[in-house]
Amino acid sequence: MATELIVVLDMDSRAEALSAVHACGDCKWFKIGAQLFTRLGPDIVKEVQQLGKNVFLDLKYHDIPNTVGHAARAAADLGAGLITVHASGGCAMIEAARTAVEGTATRILAVTVLTSINASVLCEEVGFSETPEEAVRRLASQAVKAGAHGIVCSPLELGITREVLGAEPLIVTPGVRPEWASRDDQARVMTPRAAAQAGASMVVVGRPILKHPYPSEAVSLILEELNS
Repeated sequence: MATELIVVLDMDSRAEALSAVHACGDCKWFKIGAQLFTRLGPDIVKEVQQLGKNVFLDLKYHDIPNTVGHAARAAADLGAGLITVHASGGCAMIEAARTAVEGTATRILAVTVLTSINASVLCEEVGFSETPEEAVRRLASQAVKAGAHGIVCSPLELGITREVLGAEPLIVTPGVRPEWASRDDQARVMTPRAAAQAGASMVVVGRPILKHPYPSEAVSLILEELNS
């Protein structure tokens, strides 16, 4: 199955978000995160869906199991195709989210280690004694066993994660940058083609597309890489 593209809608207004969706041509998936959702709430999810697009609601739930379960059900009722929880929230939290979305089309992704976190930050600031690779491997395996449909990880952990999880679970990776784009604040990156070859189910791309003079052209270039 071809690796799919998700475009990030990190902006502050309805007009910007809907303009970006229109500008991105053939892209089928759009990620609505904390920035846009906090500004506009559920209405922007519905409006993107009304344009025939799928929504990845990336709010990274991390709370007690009861709270996360109710939040996950609310996201499922909203029609979000994908939602995120933090893998570090523990098995009971992930199990509650999975139970809450049963019978719906919503799939749960567990976020392992953020792509902006490198080895020194993970150790010195977050307090993990593991390397990023070891932490991702442990958190990914634990999350899927607890009921997550897949995980989110850096492209540099794709190979080891796919090896641990096998072929079925989704692996969604941000930190993907075409060779023609800036790295911005992403510490661990990979090209779309390399991410697809390493086993990514979906890649998440924002600024390389949205800052391009012709976003639909950038989308086409990335889709071509993913399908080559």
